[in-house]
Amino acid sequence: MPKIAFASEDNLGLDGQMSGHFGRCPFYTLVDVEDEKIQNVTVVENPFYNNHQPGQVPAFIHSQNVDVMIAGGMGPMAINLFNSNGIEVVTGYMGTIKNVLDAYLKGEAKGASGCGHEEHDHEHYHGQGGGFVH
Repeated sequence: MPKIAFASEDNLGLDGQMSGHFGRCPFYTLVDVEDEKIQNVTVVENPFYNNHQPGQVPAFIHSQNVDVMIAGGMGPMAINLFNSNGIEVVTGYMGTIKNVLDAYLKGEAKGASGCGHEEHDHEHYHGQGGGFVH
């Protein structure tokens, strides 16, 4: 059963909003999925929210037994750290966690550089200051 972590702006679970940066978000929403069905949703506080150093958040996420990390944005060093721990990284997506999760489960949200398609009903965040695409 894969566990997917979402960088979250709040502790509202699936109704919460994605965060634009994986390391500076206040919460992580952790979703256990089996056969594309949600089995469990938990929200954990980011222990490094006010003072994160490179490498701390990837190690914390790895300690939560996460298989996939989804965030609005992430630098190349963090992507490499996640990948070296066997964690898939997906970036470039914003909106509600439920909408991004649905897109991921449909195979529409993938990769660390956005999705590359234009016909969709979820939002994407394209880099620093890049704005939203609906």
